[in-house]
Amino acid sequence: PADSAAAERTVRDLRVAVERVDPGAVVGGVTATAVDTNDTGIRDRSVIIPVVLAVILLILVLLLRSVVAPLVLVGSVVVSFAAALGVGALVFDHVFRFPGADPSVPLYAFVFLVALGVDYNIFLMTRVREESLRHGPREGVLRGLAATGGVITSAGIVLAATFAALGVIPILFLAQIAFVVAFGVLLDTVVVRSLLVPALVIDLGRRAWWPSRLSRAARHM
Repeated sequence: PADSAAAERTVRDLRVAVERVDPGAVVGGVTATAVDTNDTGIRDRSVIIPVVLAVILLILVLLLRSVVAPLVLVGSVVVSFAAALGVGALVFDHVFRFPGADPSVPLYAFVFLVALGVDYNIFLMTRVREESLRHGPREGVLRGLAATGGVITSAGIVLAATFAALGVIPILFLAQIAFVVAFGVLLDTVVVRSLLVPALVIDLGRRAWWPSRLSRAARHM
């Protein structure tokens, strides 16, 4: 079958053999196109994901005037994305019985989930920082979460429902994107942004805001 793993191996072996005879020759066809698409998707993920994370980390460092807190936030985004992708793989294989996965799904899901997750991070942590300057690190987290938690959760539910609507379109790529992004947004807003991130920042205390002046001022609060 043209979409089988054996066909992909045959195309790769054929390309190696043909190149020995004529380096300018190409091997085409449905299977060859699928092989090239998969390889391109893997290469794009390997390049784009680290670059996006590095840019986001830099923006958070400049915004929060800290190094530790942005590292925690970027780490939480990566964990949320990995969890959504893992659950999606299990559901696709054992519940929906999809024949496979579109190679571009992880990259598109990453872009959507990281963009949304960073928005929520900025919304939460800028308020936490403002409150921490006045009330100390622990009270600042509690006040910041109380002020923004409801808005973040409500926005997450609306966004998840919006992306889930794509699942009714009978296209494999859209169905997979719809599930992964909808589940990831709910996980991010209900668990990660409401529980995990505030708990980590409280545990870190003043160290979360190093090396800004808040990390030094917090010692006396």
